[in-house]
Amino acid sequence: MTQVAGGTTSSAPGSEQPDELSLAAEFETPSRERWRELVAGVLRRTGALPEDFAGAPESVLTTPTYDGIEIQPLYTAEDTEGAGGTVPPAGLPGLPPFVRGARPEGSVSTGWQVRTRYTDPDPAATNKAALADLDGGVGSLWLRTGRGALPPEALGDALAGVYVELAPVVLDAGPDYPAAAEALLEVFAEREIPASEATGNLGADPIGLWARTGERQEVAPAAELAARIAGSHPALRTIVADGLPFHEAGGSDAQELGAAVAAGVAYLRALTAAGLSVDAACARLEFRLAATADQFLTIAKFRAARRLWARVTEVAGASTEARAMRQHAVTSAAMLTQRDPWVNMLRTCVACFGAGVGGADAVTVLPFDDAIGLPDAFSRRIARNTQAILLEESKLAGVIDPAGGSWYVENLTDELARVAWREFTEIERAGGIESTVESGMLAERLAETRQARARRIATRADPITGVSEYPNLAEKPVERAPRPAERDHGGLPKVRYAQDYERLRDRSDAHLAEHGARPRIFLATLGPVAAHTARASFATNLFQAGGIEPVDPGATGSTAELVDAFTASGARVACLCGNDSSYAEQATEVAAALAEAGAEAVLLAGKPADYRGVTGYVYTGCPALEILTGLLDTLGVAR
Repeated sequence: MTQVAGGTTSSAPGSEQPDELSLAAEFETPSRERWRELVAGVLRRTGALPEDFAGAPESVLTTPTYDGIEIQPLYTAEDTEGAGGTVPPAGLPGLPPFVRGARPEGSVSTGWQVRTRYTDPDPAATNKAALADLDGGVGSLWLRTGRGALPPEALGDALAGVYVELAPVVLDAGPDYPAAAEALLEVFAEREIPASEATGNLGADPIGLWARTGERQEVAPAAELAARIAGSHPALRTIVADGLPFHEAGGSDAQELGAAVAAGVAYLRALTAAGLSVDAACARLEFRLAATADQFLTIAKFRAARRLWARVTEVAGASTEARAMRQHAVTSAAMLTQRDPWVNMLRTCVACFGAGVGGADAVTVLPFDDAIGLPDAFSRRIARNTQAILLEESKLAGVIDPAGGSWYVENLTDELARVAWREFTEIERAGGIESTVESGMLAERLAETRQARARRIATRADPITGVSEYPNLAEKPVERAPRPAERDHGGLPKVRYAQDYERLRDRSDAHLAEHGARPRIFLATLGPVAAHTARASFATNLFQAGGIEPVDPGATGSTAELVDAFTASGARVACLCGNDSSYAEQATEVAAALAEAGAEAVLLAGKPADYRGVTGYVYTGCPALEILTGLLDTLGVAR
C-alpha cells in the first residue's frame, strides 16, 4: 500500500512505484484500421454499408458543411501538424496568429463582455430595460439609433443613470451615425468623463449598411470621423466590420468571414488614407460575427477569424499587438423561430457557448422572442442569465482556449480559415468588398448558399426543432409588442431558416380562425399498433409541420372499418400508414376504397413504389415543404 506524507512516497514490500503514471497503459493502443473494421461491421448490420463496399467506411458518416468542408467521424493526431498533417501550429494565446485568443490571459480574469441589444425607439423603455440589465450583470449596451429606432437626440435620456464610463456603449445608427456619434460624445462631455477614458464604439458601418439597403454609402466620412477623434478618444472605437448582413442573407461561415475581413480591409485603407497609422487604424475597428447552434463551427469561426485578420494586418505592417482582432459575437437571428420560440433558449445557449469557447471579446445573446417582436423583461432576463450561467456557474471563461489542442477543432479551424481566405481573396480580386456589393457578385454567391440551405431545410435534412420537426399545433402563440418597421432593407435579403414552414402554419391558423378547425388528414393505419406506429408517428410529425392535423384511428381490422373512420373524421385526404407487408397486401385495395369514399388524395408513408390509387409518398428525405404546400392547396387553405 502506498502512503503519501510530507511530499514523499513509500511503498509496501514487494510493490513497485512507477516513475510516471500512464493512464490506460494496460489497454492495447487502438489503430485507425481496427476502428474502421468495427465501424464497417456496425454499418453493415444496419444496412447502411453494402457488403461489397470497397471504400473507407467512415465516408458514409462524413458530413459536408455549406463551405464544402467534410466533417469526419474521427480525428486523430495524424490529422494535425507534427503527425503527418498540414494544420499549422495554433501558436500561444495573445501572440500571432492569435488563433488561441487575442490576450495571453484569455477571459480568465474578467470573462467576456456581456453585451445586450436595445431596439425600442422609446427612450424611457430603453432606459428602464438597460438599468435592469446592468443590475443583472450586463456589462455593455448596444443601442440601435436613428431612423425607426431611438432618436439620436434622445440618447442622453436613454442613458440616464447609466455609468457609461463603466458600461461601454456601442451604437448601431445606420446612416445617422454622424448625429448619433455627436450625441454620444456630448453625453461623455456632459458627464465630465475624460476623453481618454471614454470607451465603446460609435458603430459606423457604411459597407454593411450598403449591403443591407442596396444604397451606395461612402466610406470616407466614417474614416474622417475616426481620424478626427482618434487623438482625443484613443479608447473609443469608431467602425464596425459587420458580418451579420452576409450571414443573415443565408451565407456560409466562410462567406461571412471573407466578407467581414474584406470590409475590414476597406476600412483599413480608408482610415490610413485619412491620416491614421496602421496601428491606430486597427484600434478603431471591431468585427461583428454570428454565433450559431453549430457549436464546433462557431468555435472554429472565431478562432479562424483572428488568424485571417492577423495575416492581413501583418502584411499591412501593423505591430504585433495591433494585429489582434476585436470580436463581438451575436447569436444568429437567422436560426431563431417564431413557432415554439422557447427552443430558441437552447439555440442561443449553444451559440453563446461556442462564441465564448471560441474566444469572442463580447457576446450578445438575442432574446428568445426576438423573431416575434420587442422582447419583454422576462426574455431579456433569460438572455443575460444564459451568459451568467456559462460564466459564473459553468466557469466557461476559466480556461484559456478550452478547445485548443482538440484534433477536431484545430483541423476544422484550419480548413475554415483556408476556405474563408479563398472567399476573401476572390472579393479582393474582384475589386474589393464595395465593388462586389455594387456589382451584385457577392449577392449571387450568397444566394447560391441560401438556396442550397433552403433545399436541405425543405427536405428536413436540416431539421428545425419545434417547426419542421416535433411541432406542437396546440401551442399558445407568444405575443409581443411589434417591432418598428425594418429600417434597413432593399439590399441583401434577411432570412430566417424557419420562415417557409412558419408561413404554412400561418395559413393553418387563419383557416382555424375562420372555420373553427384546422385542415385535417386521415391516417389510414393498417393493422395493429405494432405494424403501423412507426410510420404513423413519422407522418404525424411531418403533417403537423405544415399545420395539418392528423386524425389517427389507432388499430384497425378491415378496409370497411378504415373507410368508416375516414368518413367520420371529416378529412378530405388520407395517408396510408403500415409496414411493407401490409402495404403489399392492402395498399391498392384501401387506396381505392378511400378514393371511392371521397378522398381527394391518398398518400402513403414509405418509399415510392407502384401502388395503384396512391397519389403521393412521404418518407425521410422527401420534398416535405412542397408536399405540405400542395396539401394545403388541395384542402382549400387560403394562401
